[in-house]
Amino acid sequence: MTGPARRRRLRLPRPGLRTTLSLAFAAIAALVAVLIGALGYHAAARLIRDDETADFSAAVESVHRQVELESLFPGDFAGPSGLSDDLLRPIRVTSQALDPDARVLPGTGRLDLPPTPVDRELARAAEPGRTSTGLRRLHGDALRVGVVSLGGGRGAVQIIQQVGPTERLLAALRVRTVALVAVVALFAGGAGWLLARRITDRLVRLTDAAELVAASGRLDVSVPVAGKDEVGRLGRAFDRMLVRLATAKENQRRLVQDAGHELRTPLTSLRTNLSVLPAMDRLPAAERAALMADLTEEARELTLLVEELVALAADRRADELPTGVVLAEVVREAAAQARRRSDREIVVDADDTVVTARPDALARAVGNLLDNAAKFDPAGEGPIEVVVRGPRVEVRDRGPGIEVADLDRVFDRFYRATAARSLPGSGLGLAIVHEVARSHGGTAFAANREGGGAVIGFTLGS
Repeated sequence: MTGPARRRRLRLPRPGLRTTLSLAFAAIAALVAVLIGALGYHAAARLIRDDETADFSAAVESVHRQVELESLFPGDFAGPSGLSDDLLRPIRVTSQALDPDARVLPGTGRLDLPPTPVDRELARAAEPGRTSTGLRRLHGDALRVGVVSLGGGRGAVQIIQQVGPTERLLAALRVRTVALVAVVALFAGGAGWLLARRITDRLVRLTDAAELVAASGRLDVSVPVAGKDEVGRLGRAFDRMLVRLATAKENQRRLVQDAGHELRTPLTSLRTNLSVLPAMDRLPAAERAALMADLTEEARELTLLVEELVALAADRRADELPTGVVLAEVVREAAAQARRRSDREIVVDADDTVVTARPDALARAVGNLLDNAAKFDPAGEGPIEVVVRGPRVEVRDRGPGIEVADLDRVFDRFYRATAARSLPGSGLGLAIVHEVARSHGGTAFAANREGGGAVIGFTLGS
């Protein structure tokens, strides 16, 4: 096995969000505890050591002053009435007197501390108050020792402070600090785990829901939407997305069903007429002409139906960006195209309103309104009128009008009123008008016109 392949096989899985958060909480808490513990320990250790050193220095200074004030002998520091207790009573140190040969005077010796050359020199010194301080070790323990000469070769006094107890106290403090840091880290890890679990539980359920949707295609999956934080907002957004997807899927299913139903009729008629084509030479000329006209009309109707289905089903909003347009220009261009198609008189009365919209979608909506008006007003007793006031477009005709029962349904897909079933069309033109108006934040409307005819149009939102 090659090196890279081995590394790929030995790669450990990345920890989950819950574990990552728990470790982060524990690490941060441990770092804070270490910093606080270290600062606290060093501050306490410094205070204790400074206090011990101050006590020792005070004791040495006290003996030094006393020796300089009066002539003393080693025996003055021996016995219950000696100077040692008076000079050192308030201080946590001990003392012992040395004779001129640097031997510990009986009655003052408390520590078996071997004399050093410095001790002998100071014990034989002629001038009083000469002082020497330093650290020594006795049986592994550290001692702070100060030696003060009595002068005249009469001996010296040793002031001794044991450093060991203080260091043992500090060592115990270090152990307790480390233990406290460990306990804090453990508690922080536990608290981080609980908090991470509370945070990630909804994320885990949301992830499970998303994976179920991706694997099964189901859109009726329960989504956690509790809470007002970012996770709750994400859950609600995901739930709304599923609702929109379910609605789009249902609309797509209905569109396919309705389209299949509507396509079946012209296809059946077209197939019937095509079956007659082999015997077309035996038909009279009038029947042949009627057959060809029927085929042409059915092909045209089928083409229009397919185009309208594609326009309605395809979401072209992403391909055409809204822009500022003069609504009157869009209406006049659509009216000119409608005149060429229907050979009808169309009158446009428009102001200079500028709207933010998709021009091609608006042109298709206005064109559908004009085609609808021309279809239902074939006699053309009066011109088709288009009125534009602000973001409102109205197309007025003098046709038969709309049945009251049909007013609320004329914008439904494939809906055709009873009076319109004998006329060409798919029932999708006004549905496209409704979709264009809705996508621009507006509405479509239909009403009967006073004096006969209909008024159909739409408004655009801001």
